[in-house]
Amino acid sequence: MSNEAARDLDGQLIALVGGSGFIGTHVAQALLARGARLRVCSRHQERAFRIKTLGGLGKVQLVAVDVTKPHTLEVALTGCDAVVNLVGAFAGNLDAVQGAGAGKVAAIARARGAKAFVQISAIGADAASPVAYAQTKAAGEAAVLAAFPEAVVLRPSVVFGEDDAFINLFAGLIASAPVMPVFAADSRFQPVFVDDVADAVANALAAPAAFAGQTFELGGPEVITIGDLNRRIAAAAGRAPWFLELPDAVSAAFASLTGWLPGAPLSRDQWVLLRQGNVASGQFPGLAELGVQARPLGLFLGRWMVRFRKHGRFGARTKAA
Repeated sequence: MSNEAARDLDGQLIALVGGSGFIGTHVAQALLARGARLRVCSRHQERAFRIKTLGGLGKVQLVAVDVTKPHTLEVALTGCDAVVNLVGAFAGNLDAVQGAGAGKVAAIARARGAKAFVQISAIGADAASPVAYAQTKAAGEAAVLAAFPEAVVLRPSVVFGEDDAFINLFAGLIASAPVMPVFAADSRFQPVFVDDVADAVANALAAPAAFAGQTFELGGPEVITIGDLNRRIAAAAGRAPWFLELPDAVSAAFASLTGWLPGAPLSRDQWVLLRQGNVASGQFPGLAELGVQARPLGLFLGRWMVRFRKHGRFGARTKAA
């Protein structure tokens, strides 16, 4: 049954905690298409205004929530049938946000009557990692399952989409410079389409008993390197920069020296994560077990990169990436 035809979430009230971001917006669209009502919980309600237009009258509520302030969660999660926790960060008090903080979200959801819970984690979540992001993602998973044993944990790889901050970052740099430095060029990752992640969330919520307590790694259908990704983006955008693949010592030093600056492209911790790669381990089920057929980046890249061509849609056609 297609998502458009399915109404298996009809009438359910689902809270999206941290739902105003890139992934949250796509999850919202998938859930609304299947009949759900949404309560989008965010510190910045204005960032979720666009979600209001995705649903009919009264289908979407916007609620101010700060996961470090439990009383805001108690109000927001009251009466919800299910909760999706999408909160994540690379800076600040990460434990309060995505470690112990995730456990608080799950505990309050359970106390307020939620029957299903989905935790958005990440491939690479590791309690033994030297990087705080990976450590606290793992801590968040453990805290969620301790508070809500039936929760479903989803670990996506790098998530791509037309409106992402990943593919578009590389595309913007490639379009603006004749020389493109490439960090960790041979690092491997398994990019996953944002709408496939959204469908995985919806399927987990539609059949919570079937997936209760399980962890899934969400990777796309192909494993590629950072260097290959840059070349694909350049080809799709009709660009031919000189790719300068930097040695690890140089790129690590660059990240360490500049990563603390506002707007820096890469922090030291992000470089460490980039270098170690982001590929499904194979120890957990994936998208297929959640009823989702993964779609490759090449299916979309040629169309999305039109705006990065020298003359936009009036530029020369390129081969599909």
